[in-house]
Amino acid sequence: MTEYILRRLLLGVLTAFLVSILVFTLLRIAPGDVVDAILGGEGEVYSDEVREALREQLGLNRPLPIQYFTFMRDFVTLQWGESLRNNTEIWPQIQKKLPITLELSVMTLLISIVMGIPIGTLMALYRDTWVDYLLRVFSLAGLSIPNFWTATMIILGGAFFLNWSPRLEYISPFEDPRANFVMFFWPALAAGWVGQATQARMMRSTMLEVLRQDYIRTAHAKGLRYYVVVYRHALKNALLPVITIIGITVALILGGTVIIETIFQLPGLSRYLVQSLQNWDYTVVQTVVLFLSIWIVLSNLVVDLAYGWLDPRIRYD
Repeated sequence: MTEYILRRLLLGVLTAFLVSILVFTLLRIAPGDVVDAILGGEGEVYSDEVREALREQLGLNRPLPIQYFTFMRDFVTLQWGESLRNNTEIWPQIQKKLPITLELSVMTLLISIVMGIPIGTLMALYRDTWVDYLLRVFSLAGLSIPNFWTATMIILGGAFFLNWSPRLEYISPFEDPRANFVMFFWPALAAGWVGQATQARMMRSTMLEVLRQDYIRTAHAKGLRYYVVVYRHALKNALLPVITIIGITVALILGGTVIIETIFQLPGLSRYLVQSLQNWDYTVVQTVVLFLSIWIVLSNLVVDLAYGWLDPRIRYD
């Protein structure tokens, strides 16, 4: 087990290293320049001397390998520097905004699991009946409809038909837990509806396969009640492939929070990333993307370990 964890961590370090190179390169070759943004935009008139002086002040006139080495050195030593645009320190901003994104991600994941696993189980138990067809349409609709459209319809539909709209001003859970839950529920539902679709489809397929196994027929032959056979013998084995899908869902949820936080005006880490991209703030974008990539790598490692815990037959050699 220890060897497996170390091997996965080394692969995670390699993945994060490749992500850092990719993000660093794309930011430098993409159209736009943070110097132009700071000075007022490309349409503004300013001398080349002013432009070059600001570039030198920001350290953008150094060779790209040196800039990359400085970025990685600062990241590893947890000295994440300041924003190029407004000179605010990056780490305090991440500390402030990360709990918001984390709360949204956890609630989204819980909603996707609570919806996806029961729906997939019911579709398998009522295969080729009206229940199966109805739940399949509902589930696949979440995969077919973009989450930004669902989020927009929640806001517009509530405003036009119910004279209601979700609160768009952030409320701390320490100030008002109920209002905080309600505020996060609707964006989490919009994002969770997408995540449950893949889980429900996988759960249906694996459940159907497990229900055909000999030990399930043996359990029925022993006279066990139907719900005991399903939930004690079939469900646990059917969950194993779904655990892997949940790990993939974590990465999808992080990608979805970029849109959801923007629509619902949540001041989270993903929205901070979008605003930094709009301002060509290289240091913030590099740091946040690398931070999120490490988060995804560690999440996948936790999922793999949970997979082995659920099925003791799995050995990490």
